[in-house]
Amino acid sequence: MAPGRNDAGPGSSGGGPGRTDYPQDDLPGEHDGSTGIASTRNYFDPRSRDSDRPFVHANPSQTARARSNLHRASSRESLGARSPTSISHIKEQPGASPRRHGFREKLRRRRLAKKGTGWKPIARATWKDRLRDQLSGLWQSIVIETILRQKPLPPSKDGRHIPLNPADVGPKGLIDERSEKTYINNFIRSNRYTIFSFIPAQLIYQFSKLGNFYFLVVGIVQMIPGLSTVGRWTTIAPLAAFIAFSMAKEGYDDWRRYRLDKTENRAAVWVLASGVRSNPSNRPKRFSGKGWKKGETEYEEKKRLDVEREHGIKLNKEDWIKIQWQHVQVGDVVRLHRDQAIPADVALLHATGSNGIAYIDTMALDGETNLKSKQASPMFAEKCTTMAGLKTTQATVVSEDPNIDLYNYDGKAVADGETLPLTMANVVYRGSTLRNTSLAIGLVINSGEECKIRMNANKNTKAKKPRMQSMVNRMVLIQIFAVCMLAAGMTIGYVLWQDRTERDSWYLRNANVQYIEIFFGYVIMFNTLIPLSLYVSLEIVKIGQFLQMQDAEMYDPVSDTPASINTTSTLEDLGQVGWVFSDKTGTLTENIMRFRKMSVAGVPLLHDMNIERDEAAKEKKIQETMNHKGKGKGKGKKNPLMPGAVEHHLQERDYEDRTTDPSRPSAKRMLTSASLSRWHSNRPGEADPEMKTEDLLDLIRRKGQSSFARKAKHFLLCIALCHTCLPERTDDGRLQFQAANPDELALIEAARDFGYLMVDRPAGAIKLQGVNSDGSLHVETYEVLSVVEFSSKRKRMSIIVRMPDGRICVICKGADNVIRDRLRMRDVADQKAADQSRRMNQRRSMEQSMISRRLSSEYQQSLNEGRRMNLHRRSTEMQRLAEEGSPRGSMDQSGEPRPYFSRMKSYDSADQQANQMAANAEDEAIERVFQHVDDFASDGLRTLLYGSRYIDESTYSEWREIYHEAETSLVDRQEKIEEASDLIEQGFDLVGATAIEDKLQDGVPETIDKLRRANIKIWMLTGDKRETAINIGHSAGLCKTHSQIYILDSASGNLHETLSTTLDQISAGKIPHTVLVVDGQTLQSINDDGDCSTLFYDITVLVDSVICCRASPAQKSDLVKRIRRYVPKSMTLAIGDGANDIGMILASHVGIGISGREGLQAARISDFSIAQFRFLQKLLFVHGRWNYLRTGRYVLATFWKEILFYLVQAHYQRSTGYSGTSLYENWSLTVFNVLFTSLAVILPGIFDKDLDADTLLAVPELYTFGQKSMGINYLQYFGWVVLGVIGSVIIFYPTWWFYHYTLFTSDNSIFAMGCICFTVAVVFINIRLFILECHYKTIIIFGGFAISVAGWFLWMIIISEMYEGAVGIYVVKDGFLHNFGPTLAWWTIILLELAALIVVDLAVQSIRRVYFPNDQDLMQRVEKDARKKKSKGVKDAEKGGADVELDEVAGEPFPGHKDVDQTASEEQSPGPLRRDVAPGAQEQRTDQVRSMAWTGNADYYYDNVDPNPRAPTQRGQWHFGQVRQQDGQHLESDVSYRPSQAGVGQAY
Repeated sequence: MAPGRNDAGPGSSGGGPGRTDYPQDDLPGEHDGSTGIASTRNYFDPRSRDSDRPFVHANPSQTARARSNLHRASSRESLGARSPTSISHIKEQPGASPRRHGFREKLRRRRLAKKGTGWKPIARATWKDRLRDQLSGLWQSIVIETILRQKPLPPSKDGRHIPLNPADVGPKGLIDERSEKTYINNFIRSNRYTIFSFIPAQLIYQFSKLGNFYFLVVGIVQMIPGLSTVGRWTTIAPLAAFIAFSMAKEGYDDWRRYRLDKTENRAAVWVLASGVRSNPSNRPKRFSGKGWKKGETEYEEKKRLDVEREHGIKLNKEDWIKIQWQHVQVGDVVRLHRDQAIPADVALLHATGSNGIAYIDTMALDGETNLKSKQASPMFAEKCTTMAGLKTTQATVVSEDPNIDLYNYDGKAVADGETLPLTMANVVYRGSTLRNTSLAIGLVINSGEECKIRMNANKNTKAKKPRMQSMVNRMVLIQIFAVCMLAAGMTIGYVLWQDRTERDSWYLRNANVQYIEIFFGYVIMFNTLIPLSLYVSLEIVKIGQFLQMQDAEMYDPVSDTPASINTTSTLEDLGQVGWVFSDKTGTLTENIMRFRKMSVAGVPLLHDMNIERDEAAKEKKIQETMNHKGKGKGKGKKNPLMPGAVEHHLQERDYEDRTTDPSRPSAKRMLTSASLSRWHSNRPGEADPEMKTEDLLDLIRRKGQSSFARKAKHFLLCIALCHTCLPERTDDGRLQFQAANPDELALIEAARDFGYLMVDRPAGAIKLQGVNSDGSLHVETYEVLSVVEFSSKRKRMSIIVRMPDGRICVICKGADNVIRDRLRMRDVADQKAADQSRRMNQRRSMEQSMISRRLSSEYQQSLNEGRRMNLHRRSTEMQRLAEEGSPRGSMDQSGEPRPYFSRMKSYDSADQQANQMAANAEDEAIERVFQHVDDFASDGLRTLLYGSRYIDESTYSEWREIYHEAETSLVDRQEKIEEASDLIEQGFDLVGATAIEDKLQDGVPETIDKLRRANIKIWMLTGDKRETAINIGHSAGLCKTHSQIYILDSASGNLHETLSTTLDQISAGKIPHTVLVVDGQTLQSINDDGDCSTLFYDITVLVDSVICCRASPAQKSDLVKRIRRYVPKSMTLAIGDGANDIGMILASHVGIGISGREGLQAARISDFSIAQFRFLQKLLFVHGRWNYLRTGRYVLATFWKEILFYLVQAHYQRSTGYSGTSLYENWSLTVFNVLFTSLAVILPGIFDKDLDADTLLAVPELYTFGQKSMGINYLQYFGWVVLGVIGSVIIFYPTWWFYHYTLFTSDNSIFAMGCICFTVAVVFINIRLFILECHYKTIIIFGGFAISVAGWFLWMIIISEMYEGAVGIYVVKDGFLHNFGPTLAWWTIILLELAALIVVDLAVQSIRRVYFPNDQDLMQRVEKDARKKKSKGVKDAEKGGADVELDEVAGEPFPGHKDVDQTASEEQSPGPLRRDVAPGAQEQRTDQVRSMAWTGNADYYYDNVDPNPRAPTQRGQWHFGQVRQQDGQHLESDVSYRPSQAGVGQAY
């Protein structure tokens, strides 16, 4: 079975993913039109018709059964198949997987609670979203359009009229008919603010933080005379400073984006000096930017001279002026050279390609790697071929108004009364690049922000707010409420005290105070419960986190690109991501195609010569980078972007010069190539072809006349001939190839590796250079008689050549279903394909049923055993298995792995195998080829079939007349060409199959797998074709061999019914892994229908992955916005590398740009920039989690210390007659936060780490810590508040009792009493935050603790000396040094209170860790034990076993977790999971740590130790106890743990 196959039979136009719809140059917006793309097509069925497919159109009765199944009481079993971890109630968290028991039940209750009632959507907008939409509409209509009069421009009557060579042009260019002003300039900006909008926008943003707004109100109240007891400016002045600091930081971040924009805005381009530039006033006089050269550079001059020499076009320098991109105007005629980016949307006037074609790279627009052929309108192509014609032609281009549609264009060209249409084939958009064309000239039709790509980008983007800010705002609101309650309580207390005491005290007569003043006085007094420095200290923490993220492990030495953090606002959001929206081209892939496999005469072969060549090129780049960085910096000076360890590692690598030609294998490599495979299948357990192309070439050299060798040589020749590539020589003499399609380039490069080098392609011929048996070179000429070009409808191309021996050969290549229908043995091929399809369907069904039975059995067993659990915990690894449930390996119906053939150990065995294959019957060879094509497609490779036939001269002549008549027809030319080509493309012999790899970036499949294990949903959004997108989905791991792929297509029927049926089938929970595929046109239809939209987003919550193809940049952005709207608790991350990804990057919570081949457009506007997709692991799992933990801990600790410290004042008010008298000395109170407790929250907020990076990378399940808001939530907040209140009680009342009942002879003043409370508070705050709560203790942490505590005592010494002796309530002078300081009682009460506080805190922590442990606590214990073992230095030889440390967990799979084919025949020993080592060995716990790292659950760690380990049967042997095997298959990670009542863990 080939996942993603789409061979629907004759008439279908889908080659399927893994079937390159060669060369995949689909028409814009065109669908593949494959049959069976309806509701839930089984995309695994490669060839069978709809009647053979088990899961195509669901009829009403099936739908009814599916609905009724949801009501059955026995549905718990199917639920268990999806949710083995549902033995406990699982609360849905942001980003959490929907496949859990609680969520499933919620879905069923909502959809089918009452008969006859409508279903309730899961994904729906909240009232906040609806209110926000209404307010936004009011703001737009009232403020923007009415007050500011900034109304949208009305549409033009018939489009914008852009003249070519206008006679009269104003000093500022052409006039826009809609606005009656000049067209907008070509300046673009990604920064959010302008000089005028920065201050008002930032003020709104800063005061959207509730704490800042609160302090603004308090500060205003405080300035009213008579209300404040602590001064009038103590709040408003610091607030202004803090706000200014935050605004300065935001301004700096935005200024950095502006600087990056300048690179693009100041790029150079040449425009025609006449036309709109004929007015000298309309030519730029000043050019900004350093290094700007007004005249031609050497490179530009060389380009111009090359064009003049090759094409005879005289490009006088006087006719052109050089300007910057930002100065380009609508109406400019721009001159573009090869590999130059397009500065604006242009209509082509002239191109130097064959037939006036310009090849355009649109990868940054739509993600497609194929070059698009663009051509000037015949009117312009005729008139603008010379400079004279270009300068004198009078014409007008009527263009549509600017819009966001990238796939359609309407316009016309008018000249001399003649009108011709302009279509997509005649225009080129900004963001494209000119390729394989020496010169192109175009007329600018859209500029700047009106270009298509900029229209698709988000406009008026706002500063992103971290999710934690909303939670902090609510906590601040609670604190404000508490302040008001305290003030009200103190006011009531004053009223009561006034009745009892004040009125009876003669000395308090006429001293009463108004109640309103009492209230606001206390509000001002306790406003510090919300610390003024909350946000500013948080900015300092984030700056420190920013510096900590300069990680050498996220540095890419190949491109010399480090990770870049463009903003610090959303650092903590990196630790809470639940949805990842990824681009395909340049983000997951490298945009490089490589020939990887082939099948000839039933023999599969692996081609990995280019792997070594690519690796050598990477190493060369790294070496060049190192050498470049070493120049001019002094010997031994290290790169500041790479720490010394990384630089040393790079310097130690061996970069040997390869003197031999890497394209030709050496004899030594040929002898050992069978055992040196450098490429492996991405399907675990699948055997790779044992024969490699080096072996094939050697066999051909030695036995060239054998049957197999002749077939192989013919196949290689077909690869070298059937293409449209052109060779060219570079300046240094190297031979390069121009190809309109990267697949063709990969094929022609592979032909070069096979010894067929195309050295020239003159008109009507192809010259191939080969190697004779004696090593000499020879050139053969093949006459090209006809070429039938590829089209998206034909999905094939053919070439007719005359061989050197005079025979005429027709060679055709294309999608497998297309070639299969044109084979001479078509009936046999169809039968073999159908047999193969049935086998694959049975295999897929078997895999899915195995997974369902296994998970259902685990669920039932978990229910039975759950009653015996004394510490009930859930294994996150089992959750991953519930979502993945993938049996590894490739199997036939018997469950055994399907090998290709035995390993070839020598030439004799290789020859024997090849001869055996060649001797097989032709029908068997056809079957094997189709089987190999399926296997190639399952590896995510793009496959092609080759067919050929020999014809006689008369047959060709007869056909040539028919084909020439079709080519020259004026009516239905394309249809007649296709009919004529179909006449000759029949009766082929199957030559072979090729498989091309769309190279993924390093580590992409592993990264995606870990993201899924971390409970993150992954969407792939691309503008590429459906087949290509699904193909990459398989190779990247988004789709699995057992996945059920649902394809939504608006052209297939009733979309609403399709969505409803799909939702019912998925929600039944019987399918282990589901993937949804939708195209841009269908997505638009869904969004236009409210019911369909709700159904669709309900489905997206349930499926494992979503692939969206043919999506425009605006649709990508809209998808992210809708997920944020319909799934309010989602945390979205968008990652891409091109200009088409800007919209979704800006629309997501977290935007990440890839510094890739599509340029830096995405990287410069993103929040974070990385060079490779794999760096997401370190960015999210490590830095994201750390930042989330640190920030959450900072917020909680800040609130806690304020409550602990300032509530003491509230307790003291009863003793002061509620007069507001402070227990603390004023200056000490002022500097409490800044000098004595700021480091206690800032340093842990920067440096604390709960777990090591290796642990977090090895166990991505730990990432759910942030998704479930376990770092900061309301329960934790109230817990810290309660601890703060208890602490304040412990601090004040013993002190009050001590001073109240103890006789003092030295100093019993308020200052002495307050100093005890102050000292205990300061010391305990630092002890708890630095010592008790901080897990990662370094010299910085201990230094911060020493500075803070010593600073307080030093402060008391200073004020004791600095204060002057005066009469008052605070006797400060000599108080600490000579009065209460030297007394033992004063120190005793401090120590007793500290001891009580520490005991209470330790008791709370102990209870939580023992009775309510989480993964964080347990993993910390594991790491602690691993470090203890390492410190003891236990050696392997002494203990008789391997010393396995925790850091090995990250790099090695759990030995017990084997693939299906590896464990199907193994016998598992009974007993608990352990590794047999010598008796008494200390290896057991660490080995269990290894197991725990793969189950994601450490609960069993201390309870799973066998007290009596058995003697080893073999060193390093693993035993499994109670591990089930179902259907002979031991499934990966099929182990989970729980402590039993006896304290010994069991595997179940």
